[in-house]
Amino acid sequence: MSEGVNNSKGKLFGLGVGPGDPELVTMKAVKLLAQSDVVAFPSAKASGGNARKTVEPYLTENHELLPLIYPVTAGPVADTSSYLPLMNKFYDETAEEIARILDKGKNVSIICAGDPFVFGSYMYWHARLSDRYDITVVPGISSILAAPVQLGMPLCHREDTVSILPATLSEDELVERLNQCGSAVIMKLGRTFPKVVRALEKANIIDNAYYVERATMEKERIFPVKDVHPNDVAYFSVIVIPCEKPV
Repeated sequence: MSEGVNNSKGKLFGLGVGPGDPELVTMKAVKLLAQSDVVAFPSAKASGGNARKTVEPYLTENHELLPLIYPVTAGPVADTSSYLPLMNKFYDETAEEIARILDKGKNVSIICAGDPFVFGSYMYWHARLSDRYDITVVPGISSILAAPVQLGMPLCHREDTVSILPATLSEDELVERLNQCGSAVIMKLGRTFPKVVRALEKANIIDNAYYVERATMEKERIFPVKDVHPNDVAYFSVIVIPCEKPV
């Protein structure tokens, strides 16, 4: 709790709800969800939000749902100078919307797919609200951990190093980092996929790279990267370059 926090205000819970399987939501997240009056969840305009779908079994008629609709999602706009100001405005405005609810003494959970602080959207609301409210953050199982398990291949052992790389890096930087790493997970796929494939080819590791889509969800798909068509790549997917077989 931050100094000077007013205890008459509601509590804010930042809940990581895991990769998609409702059974992988932690017991602590479920407990705090039950203590929440309002459940806020980020979502694209045409989606109900993956985090909300994950916690569906734990929601009751007593929960008020608050969708936080992104003004834009990953796409060409993300490469323009207007993207960050647009997203900052969105986080500023929705943080104040949540603050008004907390000021009424209601508890709010912001649910986040994966882990709140590992490429998690929750961190942006946390930065705007953490000095004003009593906040509890609950870690979740990231796709970084779930994907290798679903693949059935260990990510690291013994002295292995692991790199977590956003596919939004330049192609040259991806190649440089892939040449230096042991095992790796590449996040933020979608339209970046062709660039990542080229980087994997230049680093001579494409034969050891696997595509895992919607890990632990009903529509999960797993393929060698070289067998994936760029038009079939979903945003909720990662590439895993596992460690050598442990002996």
